[in-house]
Amino acid sequence: MREAAGARSVLSRLDRAVFAQVAKRAWPAAEPVLPRLSRAADRGVLWCGVAAGMWALGGARGRRAAVRGVVSLALASATVNTLAKGAVRRQRPVIDRVPLARRLPRQPLTTSFPSGHSASAAAFTTGVALESRGMGAALVPVAASVAFSRVYTGVHYPSDVLVGMALGVGAAFAVRGLAPTRDLVPVPARPRARVPALPDGDGLVVVVNPSSGAGPQFTDPAAQIATLLPKAEVLLCRRGVDSLTDLLETAAAEAARRRGVFGVCGGDGTVNAAVAPALRHRVPLLVLPGGTFNHFAADLGVDTVADGCHALAEGHAVRADVGRVRPHGVRGAGGRGGEGREPVYFVNTFSLGVYPELVRLRERWSPRIGGPAATLLGAARVLRTAAPLRAEVNGKPRSMWFLFAGNGVYRSVGLAPLRRHDVADGLLDVRIAQAGRLARPRLLATAAGGLARTRLYAAARTTALRVTNLPAGAHMAYDGEVVPAPRGLTLDKLPEALTVYRPLTD
Repeated sequence: MREAAGARSVLSRLDRAVFAQVAKRAWPAAEPVLPRLSRAADRGVLWCGVAAGMWALGGARGRRAAVRGVVSLALASATVNTLAKGAVRRQRPVIDRVPLARRLPRQPLTTSFPSGHSASAAAFTTGVALESRGMGAALVPVAASVAFSRVYTGVHYPSDVLVGMALGVGAAFAVRGLAPTRDLVPVPARPRARVPALPDGDGLVVVVNPSSGAGPQFTDPAAQIATLLPKAEVLLCRRGVDSLTDLLETAAAEAARRRGVFGVCGGDGTVNAAVAPALRHRVPLLVLPGGTFNHFAADLGVDTVADGCHALAEGHAVRADVGRVRPHGVRGAGGRGGEGREPVYFVNTFSLGVYPELVRLRERWSPRIGGPAATLLGAARVLRTAAPLRAEVNGKPRSMWFLFAGNGVYRSVGLAPLRRHDVADGLLDVRIAQAGRLARPRLLATAAGGLARTRLYAAARTTALRVTNLPAGAHMAYDGEVVPAPRGLTLDKLPEALTVYRPLTD
C-alpha cells in the first residue's frame, strides 16, 4: 500500500511539474490556433465535420472510415463521460498559472480525469486509420494538436490527456472487434478463376457511364483508364445519344470476338446492366467503381479504378454468384424488369415493399441534395407514409414492410445490408419484416437495428423463393433499379456464373 501511494505521489508531482512547464513557456505560434481548435472539438463537432467531408468526397473507403471514426468516437465519449470521470473525480488544474490569452471563454465544469476531448480525437483518428491508413495519417497532427490544446489551455493535466488518448484508441479497437475491418475479414479469394492478364489493357473493351454519379476518384475515370491501360478500348456512354444497354451489348460481343475482357465503369445500376451481356457472351467482367454507391465493386475489394486496373494487369479474378428473378403471372407484354418474361439478374440485393420506394425517392432527390442526404430524407418519408405489402411467400400469405433477398449472406444493421464476406456462397439471404399491431413503431425499430428483437422479423438462407399474388402497382428493386413488379416471381441463384476481376489479398 505504501509503495503504491508513493508511486502515485511521484506521478502526481511529475504531472504537475509538466503542466507548470507548459503553462510558463511561451508558444507564439500556438496562441492563435490551439484555443480555437480546442473549442472546435467541443461535443465532437470538429470530428463530425471531418466525417461529413470524408463521406462526401472520400468514396467507398472514405464512407467506411467516416462511419467507423464516428462510432469509435461515440463509444469513447460514452466510456469517458459515464464511467471514467465519475469513478476518479479529479479536480481541474489551478488555472492561475496559464496566461489569460490561452484560456477558454468557458471553463469545463466536469471533473478532469480523463480528457474527453483527447479520447474523442484519438478514437476518431484511430477508427479512420483502421479503414484508411492515408486518411488516418492526415488526421494524426490534428488529433495530437487537440489533445495538447487541453494542457495548453489549462483545463487538463498531461496524464488526463494520455489516459484519454489510450481510452480512445481502445474504443476504436473495440469497435473493430465488433465490426471487423476489411484487412481482418478479406473478400474471399475462392473460387479462383483463370483469366487473361492484360498489363496494358490490350483486349479490354470497357464502357464508361459518366452519368452514374460521383465516383471515388477526383479524376475523369475514362482518362484514368486510358492512362493505366493505354491499349484498352474505352467506350463513353453519352447521355441522350447512346443507349447504355445497346452499348454494353456491343462491348461484350466485341470482347468475346477478341477473346478478351469486357469492362464496365459506373454505379451498381450500370454494373447490373452489364451482367446479362457478360453471361450471354461468356466473357470475364472487369468492374470499376464510378457511381455514388459501388457495393458490388466494394465487396470485391475494388475501391478505386486503379484497384481494378491492377487486378486486370496481374490476372487475378474469382467466380461470383448471380441472383436471378424469373417473373410469372405477367401483367403485360414487353418492357424491362417485371413486365416481360425474360429473367433479370442482380449481383447485390433484391427487395419488395418499402425499399423500392426509398430508392425511387433517393434517385429523385440526389441530383439536388446529394446521395447521402437524399437517402436520409427518403428513409424519413418512407417511415412516415409507407403501407405494408400483402403477398404470398412460398404459398403463405404475409403482410410485410419489406422482403429483402441478398445475393450472398450479408452482415446488416437494421434495414441496411452492410457487406458480404463471400460472393460465391450459393445462398440467398432472405429477410422479411412483417406488419402487425403497432406496425409503424415496429418499422422504426427495424430501421434502428432492432430486427433480431422482434417476432415480426423472419430470416432464412435458401437457394430459391417464390412470391405470388403481388398487388397491382407494386414495385421491385434490384441493384438500385426500380421497376414494376409482376404478379408473381421466383428468386433463385446462378452459382459461380460470373467471372470478375478483383485484387489479390492473400
